[in-house]
Amino acid sequence: MTQQTTIQENINFENYPQQPHGGKLVDKVVTGKELEAELLRSEQLPKIMIDMEAVITVEMIATGVLSPNEGFMNEVDYKSVLTKGRLDNGLVWPVPLSFAPIGKRNEQIVKTLSVGDEVTLVNEQGQSIAILKLNDIFDYDKEFRASHLFGTTDRNHPGVDAIYRRMGDTALGGPIKLLRRVDWGPFEKLRLEPKDTWREFYEEKKFRSAAGFITGANPLHRGHEYIHKNALEEIDGLLLQPLVEMAKREYTRHEFRMLSYRSVLETYYPEGRSILAPLRVTYIFAGPRETVLHALIMKNYGCTHALIGRDHAGIGEYYDKYASHTIFDEFDPAELGIDVRLFHEVFYCTRCDASATEQSCPHDHQYRINISGTGIREMLRHGIMPPKEIVRPESARIAMQGVQPKGLDEEGRSVSPVGKTIKSMFPFYLERTRLGGRKRPVPLTVEELTNLDLETVNLDVRANADRIYQEIFEEFSRVGDVNRGLQPEWVGAAQESLHKQQQMVIQDLEEKVAQAPEIASDEFMYQDQEEAKRELEVAKKILHDIPAVLDDHRLAYRTWNVLPYKRYCGSDEPTDEDEK
Repeated sequence: MTQQTTIQENINFENYPQQPHGGKLVDKVVTGKELEAELLRSEQLPKIMIDMEAVITVEMIATGVLSPNEGFMNEVDYKSVLTKGRLDNGLVWPVPLSFAPIGKRNEQIVKTLSVGDEVTLVNEQGQSIAILKLNDIFDYDKEFRASHLFGTTDRNHPGVDAIYRRMGDTALGGPIKLLRRVDWGPFEKLRLEPKDTWREFYEEKKFRSAAGFITGANPLHRGHEYIHKNALEEIDGLLLQPLVEMAKREYTRHEFRMLSYRSVLETYYPEGRSILAPLRVTYIFAGPRETVLHALIMKNYGCTHALIGRDHAGIGEYYDKYASHTIFDEFDPAELGIDVRLFHEVFYCTRCDASATEQSCPHDHQYRINISGTGIREMLRHGIMPPKEIVRPESARIAMQGVQPKGLDEEGRSVSPVGKTIKSMFPFYLERTRLGGRKRPVPLTVEELTNLDLETVNLDVRANADRIYQEIFEEFSRVGDVNRGLQPEWVGAAQESLHKQQQMVIQDLEEKVAQAPEIASDEFMYQDQEEAKRELEVAKKILHDIPAVLDDHRLAYRTWNVLPYKRYCGSDEPTDEDEK
């Protein structure tokens, strides 16, 4: 029987600006007459049942997402990846691909197997998914894997917990052949495999560069958009891959996240330069190591650049805030083979009137609206559209329909405490009376914040977020506009009235000072001269504080030139007229 080709031979990678990781794009999908024969043969082989996460992993291997791996790792590669972050041949690979079946029936089958045997992997419905040819069988040490991959053996860590829930005691290694693809349901029409994106990038769209962006459980927000549009300034195209597998129950449903992406891309992104394709992968919860894996997945999809945000693939407090950045210091960029672009935490600065990071914005928290994925989901649950400065309304409106659970419980509580939500998104509110406002006499605590505070801070942001910079501009333009036709007449009229009225006050007080006695005969009815002078002094200072009335006549001095005007527009040679 002809062996299934393991490399995509119909793609000429030499002509492209990128290469698959390890130099080959794996294709272990059996098709045509060979598929018919292999499906029949699979029924005669020993069978091991695998869960949906394993089914997804098998499909990722077979379609080249995890190139150059052609199957589950043998013990040498497995331990090399765990201890060194590399395959035994030295190629960078951060996360082991292991298969240790669990369950009594599976364990009985495993005991009968030897190296060189073949076994059929079936799904929970008993359908043949793949054939695994064994090249290694070894003991699977759960604690060893957990400590090296996650840096902890704490069962509260979701990745550690998954090891003990999903893995048995014996691992099987060897190449696979995929016999049946997983149906992606509502995402099938958007499904793209690596062979598809290479062709679309470099054959159809003629890109010379493409940036990948893998994102988790949140709808598209302005932090994502900041990263995307920075990349589009220098990179030809974007591959946007929202993860659509094994999310927590309290996340926004995947189909609504995809729809929110589509609505924003259609409205705010340049046409033809962004490709949206769901990525169905198993969540490994490996923190910074998973970030490196995502970069290599982007590479296998044909991307020349990987866009990595703050806390990419982060897991609570288990890893440092920027561990997903610093891990790349461990590798030579050349051996990764993809240009990794690292972005700091994005927030909206109302003083800058723009999305920014601490790398580009000098202003403190009193002007900031933070972008928190958890906070955004909480606001959607509360039935509140997040500020337009952090989530486009096109995205938020659709995402609200898919958030789960919806609304609050019987006691008015959501998944996360409301105080935590406010602190994560509106850090100014605990210390200041309003956005950009004065400090509170006593800062608020997270514990005392209520749902009413969440409403209050949102009303404040809606009213004032774009007002801050607008009023700054208005103040500068009031002084800066030489063409006074741009300034409202009523402001100048009000300032003129202020001057006249205050001059009237001063004139009256001057008369009062002249008439005031040195010593008042009745301190309740009359003032002595010293007190009257003090009032006059204050009145004159108030007049000085009132903005000047800036009209065309007053600002005429600002328009002047050393040379005749026409000399600035034409020849530098003086004319006879100039010399007269």
